[in-house]
Amino acid sequence: MKKNIKNLKKKLKIYNPKIKEECGVFGISNSTDASTLTALGLHALQHRGQEGCGIVSYDGKNYHSEKRFGLVGDNFNKEKVLKKLPGEYAIGHNRYSTTGGTTLRNVQPFFADTNAGGIVVAHNGNLTNAITLREKLVEGGAIFYSTSDTETIIQLIAKSKRERKIDKIIDALFQIQGAYALVFLTQNTLIGVRDPFGIRPLVIGKLNKSYIFASETCALDIIGAKFVREVENGEIVCIENNELKSIKPFPAKKQRSCVFEYIYFARPDSILNGKCAYEYRKDFGKELAKEADIDADLIVPVPDSGNAAAIGYSQHVGRNFDLGIIRNHYVGRTFIEPVQKIRSLGVKLKLNTNKSTIKNKKIVLIDDSLVRGTTCHKIVKMLYDSGAKEVHVRIASPEIKFPDFYGIDTPTKKELLAANKNNNEICEYINAKSLKFLSIDGMYRAMGFEKRNNAYPQLTDHYFTGDYPVKPIDNLGDDKVTQLSLLSTSSNN
Repeated sequence: MKKNIKNLKKKLKIYNPKIKEECGVFGISNSTDASTLTALGLHALQHRGQEGCGIVSYDGKNYHSEKRFGLVGDNFNKEKVLKKLPGEYAIGHNRYSTTGGTTLRNVQPFFADTNAGGIVVAHNGNLTNAITLREKLVEGGAIFYSTSDTETIIQLIAKSKRERKIDKIIDALFQIQGAYALVFLTQNTLIGVRDPFGIRPLVIGKLNKSYIFASETCALDIIGAKFVREVENGEIVCIENNELKSIKPFPAKKQRSCVFEYIYFARPDSILNGKCAYEYRKDFGKELAKEADIDADLIVPVPDSGNAAAIGYSQHVGRNFDLGIIRNHYVGRTFIEPVQKIRSLGVKLKLNTNKSTIKNKKIVLIDDSLVRGTTCHKIVKMLYDSGAKEVHVRIASPEIKFPDFYGIDTPTKKELLAANKNNNEICEYINAKSLKFLSIDGMYRAMGFEKRNNAYPQLTDHYFTGDYPVKPIDNLGDDKVTQLSLLSTSSNN
């Protein structure tokens, strides 16, 4: 029986038509329940990565590590596991792989011994010069265990000739490029770092005498912690002896947060720049309605990604909102694809139409983004097959024309529908009656700006514009080898 289950699991594939999420990080200081609270924080951040999870704790003498494949709730839900993680300091990580493969060797947090003592790191983001740095380190005699770009950071810290660990970290930070939110644990010190542009998110919380770092505020809410503030772009925050110390070693830059945190990645109840992500998404829908409304009977969201935008759209036009599509939440993020016949049913395993609601109706179908278009095509077909009279698609973000290099698993440019087809061609491909995207300036207006500042954009919006704040040094092209190691990623030992 166990063998059959094992074989079945090998057939599981991730089903997610969207751009894949980043990773989630969490760290806590000075708490007798450090590992338990870290597990709860990671549970709240589960949407940011489902491939693997790990926790490292420190008990005043030794570091303790547990890393597992799969979801937090399946791995850190038993007392006997958490007892293996004693100590008042802990950091944790949810993984979705962008650099490196799906292998236990790449599950974070990473630990290393240095001449200044042990150090642990959890990383959300992606380094745009990791391969270049790795090649230089290997030439200098460094030995790598994983294929993750995060290990490059560890290697740079270990190689630094500086005496104090914080100086070793700063030394490493001046060599890396890209988007990153880092949480370090070194003895009784917790350190949070955000990249100079603040592309990847990191917040500070407090629970009694404990300070917390987390990717989103929803991780603070689950443990009853108070939100203190965001880590500023280019800031290093050190928590030692229950005191918070701020260091800003980089030349000052204006913040450019990732716009997709607002559009899709962040959990709807997380606070971004003083406002719930849910409210931003409703405002995207309102701006979309101002720009591209059409007379219809019903506003229908693609669940759950289009819910907030559809509500905002509906509220602005004063037209009925209804759940014309029902999501099966019990499927989770995986489903069995043993044969092609079953594989073709992928969307229907997760979504199904509410036939009595949409029959003979002119429908405005709302989603937050459109990537490859394959799923949208299937959903439109489902609606027509269920009796919809017309289906007009409205997307609450601009056209995605450029890939990401900052920790988001986007398709290559040749796979991005809007990079290769104009609006009419896309509309024909998805078989909609009409198709409209939110304009770039409309997106900025929804976020409280008059328009996009083309001279210095307020956000990292390269998905739509091709304006990359950090140029990708390791952008080797579609035909070049980008794997960080020759060791097979299927090897866990």
